[in-house]
Amino acid sequence: MSVIDQDSPRTADRDPSTPSDASRADASRSGSPRPEASMAAAGSATVGQVLDAARRAQLAAAELALLPRAIKDAALHAMAAALLGHRTEILDANAVDVRAAQDAGTADSLVDRLRLSESRIEAMAAGLRDLAGLPDPVGTVVRGSVLPNGLQLSQVRVPLGVVAIIYEARPNVTVDAAGIALKSGNAALLRGSASAHESNRVLVGILADAVSGAGLPTDAVQLVPGTDRESVKHLMTARGLVDVIIPRGGAGLIRAVVNGSTVPVIETGVGNCHVYVDASADQAMALGILINSKARRPSVCNAAETLLVHADIAHEFVPAAIAALREAGVTVHADQRVADLAGDALGVVPATDDDFDTEYLSLDIAAAVVADLDEAIAHINRHGTGHTEAIVTSGITAAREFIARVDAAAVMVNASTAFTDGAEFGFGAEIGISTQKLHARGPMGLAELTSTKYVITGTGQVRASS
Repeated sequence: MSVIDQDSPRTADRDPSTPSDASRADASRSGSPRPEASMAAAGSATVGQVLDAARRAQLAAAELALLPRAIKDAALHAMAAALLGHRTEILDANAVDVRAAQDAGTADSLVDRLRLSESRIEAMAAGLRDLAGLPDPVGTVVRGSVLPNGLQLSQVRVPLGVVAIIYEARPNVTVDAAGIALKSGNAALLRGSASAHESNRVLVGILADAVSGAGLPTDAVQLVPGTDRESVKHLMTARGLVDVIIPRGGAGLIRAVVNGSTVPVIETGVGNCHVYVDASADQAMALGILINSKARRPSVCNAAETLLVHADIAHEFVPAAIAALREAGVTVHADQRVADLAGDALGVVPATDDDFDTEYLSLDIAAAVVADLDEAIAHINRHGTGHTEAIVTSGITAAREFIARVDAAAVMVNASTAFTDGAEFGFGAEIGISTQKLHARGPMGLAELTSTKYVITGTGQVRASS
């Protein structure tokens, strides 16, 4: 599983800049935000407080960019050890958040996302140690050549600088994001939801102490002051101080950040993913792929949300698919042709126009019969979100056409959509799955948290006058 697990459940369509529970007073702690930031940490924050944190992050980023891998890896190991050494403190802080969520009537599934345990803390520490074992992308030469005039040209990976991450609920993302940013030479500004504020405050304090103890700048890892909407707005408009913002969460969060930011944003994760079963598909294989794509973990962005079936095999495959989905507890939102083939089968409801645009994040799936490959591709490009699309087929021509014409970050041929994950791709770590086309697309590993610079080395060459 990836360091930041893209399989994590996500809340759909909520504006995350709104606090999800009552603000709480912030207790001081060694390594936690500076006094002026601490005063605002559990409530409102002025633009000055947020920008001051960004300025400190910018200074820290300049130092981090120069560090060799050994020092960064040592800091990651120190962070892991610190988490294990402060388990009781972390669990006590998390218990405050969990109690507040339960008192507010939060759904059990969301409370579970919020809750930490001994095993989850151990997993966070293991993730940091795993990061230390990965190659350092900084300094990697992407390409190089010697120009006709003798100049040596190299394109080299460099850190992005200050990376702000806005995310919902899960406090383990705090640790994961801090670790990935540090390994790639970036300073991290972390803005979790108000519901996890106490957990995040303690976690960031522990991580900052560990980073400082390893000889790195304390401000390499910071919690953004404030838990209200205004602090997020200040962060999103800190252009020139913050280099990029990465939102992790539901559609509402991502839309709010994209629409409200003057800082560049890398969109991640909304996944209206399709499984298309072609006329030549091995139907047993298709059933296995369908069920794994939908029911393995339904509340994740790489879960399938729509099934498309070629008309030539629909009479045979649709009843089998409905039976398999029903056994997995999945409700099928059927178009008229699927409904006609389903008959009076349980677990089938009529599809609305909106169903085919819905990221359910639940045990629900939309289903339609399509006339051919062209109609399937048109449907996907009209309703999909550019995340992951799958075709099940034994036809090489159909597979190639699907790959070429479907607009998505990942295209699966005879494989589950669940494989769109940084760890599954062999990247070792990811901070999210980008569904846009600029700077990064698909699972974002360490290399995707870097930019490049050109280094030109000469022997006195000068350019001729034009």
